[in-house]
Amino acid sequence: MTIQVRHTAIPDVKVIEPQVFGDSRGAFLETFNQVEFEEKVARGYTFVQDNHSISAQGVLRGLHYQIQHPQGKLVRVVVGEVFDVAVDLRRWSSTFGRWVGVRLSASNRRQLWIPPGFAHGFVVLSDVAEFLYKATAFWHPEHERTLRWDDPDIAVEWELNGVPFVSSKDAAGSRFNEAEVY
Repeated sequence: MTIQVRHTAIPDVKVIEPQVFGDSRGAFLETFNQVEFEEKVARGYTFVQDNHSISAQGVLRGLHYQIQHPQGKLVRVVVGEVFDVAVDLRRWSSTFGRWVGVRLSASNRRQLWIPPGFAHGFVVLSDVAEFLYKATAFWHPEHERTLRWDDPDIAVEWELNGVPFVSSKDAAGSRFNEAEVY
């Protein structure tokens, strides 16, 4: 696997672009290699859970995090397109309270590495999106927290066409200034 890794405006959050081999038959790409991930992206992480989310256009999921058992996530889209967002909740970080957003799609094949200590969410831009992610910790619903997607103190510039569809849990998320952080 040969990947290109780009830092975002928050250097710990990284865009990963895998090498794609294509010909008249189609395409092939390696989507994960532990050795190369540790050499080029981040060391010391083991993925313990894979998740698959299917959502319709305009669905916004997030911004989610676990206050205990924080999860690092390696995310990608295999059908459709999303605008993916990470918010730094690490109080000690120079980028605390800042966000970064990246378009991920089946066609650009980009992945995003979001280390533990971040809230994460995405909005679906296409008719439907299938979103896959690897997590470094198991889901613990009792420790899950939600940051309001529309919090004015964070001011995420979501790529929205109208009002998004959000779950009742996400609509009731905490404001940044009241949220539990790391």
